[in-house]
Amino acid sequence: MKLPSLIAFIGLTSSSFCFSANHSIAETSNLVKAGEKYVTLLGNQVAVGQTAPNFKVVNESFAPITLNDFKGKNILISVVPSLDTGVCSIQTKKFNDAVSSLPENTIILTISNDLPFAQKRFCTTEKVDKVKVLSDSVWRDFGEKYGLLIKDMGLLSRSIFIVNADQKIVYKELVSNISKHPDYKKALSEITSLSRNESLAVKTQ
Repeated sequence: MKLPSLIAFIGLTSSSFCFSANHSIAETSNLVKAGEKYVTLLGNQVAVGQTAPNFKVVNESFAPITLNDFKGKNILISVVPSLDTGVCSIQTKKFNDAVSSLPENTIILTISNDLPFAQKRFCTTEKVDKVKVLSDSVWRDFGEKYGLLIKDMGLLSRSIFIVNADQKIVYKELVSNISKHPDYKKALSEITSLSRNESLAVKTQ
């Protein structure tokens, strides 16, 4: 994304996050950098082992989607700042390409604060049709509940979460610099092993 467009997008997304001034929200300032400077993340940090907080986002039609809609599935959540940037585009396409090789009880979600219109345009242009691309631009509910909303930018911090069929967080990678790639190999290995082990357990019961 060109700088003027990114600035305009940041202004739009930041302005819609008006509720932050009306209630107390946790801040974390020493986990993630943008370039050489730490950014402040708004919301509650989640940890491996805890129940994944339910959240509400929207799909391309602005229809509400929640984590509970995917109960019984192993879920990989790929979080990106903006699909219109190079690393985010690569991240989303890598996971889209990986879906066909994953066990059937697995689903991949991509979540960003891009507006649904922009997400739909990206998916059409880049032929992203296997992951579910969802927007946190309406309520910022996901960003706050997972501690990922970057203060004064309105973007989500790059990260990966894996949630098992019992809705427990079993894997988390909060990428230390938003311009860097996540560990694709490790994330895909974790979700594949999780799904295959659960399938094996069911067959042996």
